[in-house]
Amino acid sequence: MRRVLAVVLSLAVFFPLPVQAATTAAVFPSVIIGENFPDPDVFQQNGTWYAYATNGSRGHVPVATAPSARGPWTVRGNAMPGGPSSAWAQPGRTWAPDVHPNPDGSYTLTYTAWHKASGRECIGAATASSPLGPFTPVGDQPLICPLDLGGAIDANTFVDTNGSRYLVWKNDGNAVSKPSTLWLTRTTNNGTKLSGGNTALLTSTGIIEAPDLVQRGSRYVLFFSGGSYTGCNYLTSYATATSLTGPWTTASRPLMTTATFDDHVCGPGGADFVQDKVFLHGWVNGARQVYVADLGWANDYPVVRGSRVRYEAESGTRNHCDVRSNAAGASGGKVVAHIDFADSWTQNSVFAPVAGSYTVHVAYANGSATTATHGLVVNGTNQGQVSYPVTGWDNWKQSSAPVTLKAGWNTIRLTKGTAFTEVDYLEVQ
Repeated sequence: MRRVLAVVLSLAVFFPLPVQAATTAAVFPSVIIGENFPDPDVFQQNGTWYAYATNGSRGHVPVATAPSARGPWTVRGNAMPGGPSSAWAQPGRTWAPDVHPNPDGSYTLTYTAWHKASGRECIGAATASSPLGPFTPVGDQPLICPLDLGGAIDANTFVDTNGSRYLVWKNDGNAVSKPSTLWLTRTTNNGTKLSGGNTALLTSTGIIEAPDLVQRGSRYVLFFSGGSYTGCNYLTSYATATSLTGPWTTASRPLMTTATFDDHVCGPGGADFVQDKVFLHGWVNGARQVYVADLGWANDYPVVRGSRVRYEAESGTRNHCDVRSNAAGASGGKVVAHIDFADSWTQNSVFAPVAGSYTVHVAYANGSATTATHGLVVNGTNQGQVSYPVTGWDNWKQSSAPVTLKAGWNTIRLTKGTAFTEVDYLEVQ
């Protein structure tokens, strides 16, 4: 196997610090399949949406359909009623299906199944003439099965702009106390055979799984999950590269966590990014239900509606105010200070996936003797004010206000109000 790049990840640093609770105008992901339907894989064809899930009470590969991304969704049953390949797999742990339409009108299902000989998980393929199945396993051996690395799980199909087809997958190092890597392997023959070697993309000594690779302009974006799926610590992050072989740069902050959704989704992971939507599962009473959220691209970087995105105040523009460095406890150590005059303001450009209601959370410190305020100006229009209770200097809290944003880029300006406050960052949700 050809190991091109391994980036060691520390997923613990992705978790943001606790913030003040606030009344919010944010629009959070909504549940579209209110039963156990883990690891959703979704595509749309001819006006119908199809979703597939890890095995459960609905069978080896549960399948659901809907007339639109937001539903209503109907679970149709089992897309692979005969189960995984009896030649090498046994029923019981058929995970993370990926279904991809082929140019010849057929469909290829790539699935994870329980390897008889080793007890590990390996990746197999199946085909069907309908997206509802029945899918029939192909071959008498797994498609990918590196037992020395713990086996293989979570295959995801990616087709490059030049037509080259690949699988992104994970070696299940967690199962054998080894690091886990997300790999890229080229396929042929409608994704049922391999062609060429394996390229390492990202490596972690912790849990890194559920890859989903997309291309935006000249940038590749590799999404992945981290943490334990059985609770609220599960998360979704991503890495970017200008070449499939890397180097890959991991995002400095996660895309979706329980905290970035203000606890409205517990453990957002197993995500599939399709067109202008992201489908994900969240932990609900011991089950993983499916949610959908709006997705946008800010200069080809992902933004999910309802998940906080941070903008450092000092990275914006200012008038008649200053950047203060070495600010104790502040994000990045810098804040905007001295917004003290009638013509003082600080402004950031922020991105909204769709037009509508959002919340801006302002991290601030108020050392005045009374509650302070800033005027809130969005795209040149006054939208009220932000109020800041007294905290003391360098004691950073958050205050929030509703805003209405247009789709795409917007400007949020904080202007001189009453008393005095320093600004650390804005989070838009």
